[in-house]
Amino acid sequence: MTGTRKTALVVRGGWKGHWPIEATDRYAAVLEGRGYRVVKSESLDSYLDAAALAETDLIVQTWTMGTITGEQLAGLSAAVRAGTGFAGWHGGMIDAFRNAPGYQLITGGQFVHHPRGFVDYRVRPAPERESHPLVDGLTGYPVNTEQYYVHVDPSVDVLAVTDYVDDPDAPGAAGTTMPVVWTRNWGEGRVFVTTLGHKPDDLTVPQTHETITRGLIWATR
Repeated sequence: MTGTRKTALVVRGGWKGHWPIEATDRYAAVLEGRGYRVVKSESLDSYLDAAALAETDLIVQTWTMGTITGEQLAGLSAAVRAGTGFAGWHGGMIDAFRNAPGYQLITGGQFVHHPRGFVDYRVRPAPERESHPLVDGLTGYPVNTEQYYVHVDPSVDVLAVTDYVDDPDAPGAAGTTMPVVWTRNWGEGRVFVTTLGHKPDDLTVPQTHETITRGLIWATR
């Protein structure tokens, strides 16, 4: 790599209802403002270019649903295992490639369900994780958006949580502590996930924006 400048690869596509272009443009600008070289791609074939991935310090993905080939997944996994960071939010990260369990191993979690429409709920640091650099100083705050019900790997580091709302489609789940922000390691690489970020307005919530910004920096090689 040349000097100390970091390179970020933004991979975006899939279902358009999560605004993959608008959302990733927001954080591409944030990274560029911090001196990163940002490369944007609208093809999962970016995960086939091993040489380019070896020179990439961070992959930011927003690709809801869709299909990933075995070769593309292998390329992504190998890059992260070798130290490239992997980060993203909401469905673009954990409602991607539903039929690829190997992808879910990398992210450490998978979207399962959300209550109908947008709901009010509070996000707060997980107990005993308040001092982690990703959530340090971010006290509990309200949001109005989709609330993800997720299945998560027990090995992830959950940093922020919420209490699941009363939901007739998920009887008995009300009050369950649900992860909102987590991290994990995949080989030498760091992985950052937040369930927030359904719509562009969600990303303007100061605490959400700050958490994502910190997560991108944290995940970078």
